[in-house]
Amino acid sequence: MAGFGHTRTRRTPRPRNRMWPRTGPDRATLGIVGLVCAVAGFFVLGIVLGPAAIVCGRLAMGRRRNGSHSRPALVALVLGAIDTLLAIIWLAGAASMGNGIF
Repeated sequence: MAGFGHTRTRRTPRPRNRMWPRTGPDRATLGIVGLVCAVAGFFVLGIVLGPAAIVCGRLAMGRRRNGSHSRPALVALVLGAIDTLLAIIWLAGAASMGNGIF
């Protein structure tokens, strides 16, 4: 009568470190992919690869708010932001008034 009619379906407790199945890339891989996107964005397609590096770096950091972020994820986030900013400035300069008209 102690269980009040509820039987335990699981004999072992759930592991505390993993609550969902691991499907998809891990955080270290996302950090490295973001770092590659950020470095490549300085040479080609900065307006596309910069935000991709920001997204990969942010996803690689996870939800941790303390200072224990992985180094490639943080570098990818910062370089992606710089890359995006430089691409926007370059596009604004290329679209100035009278460029290519006269």
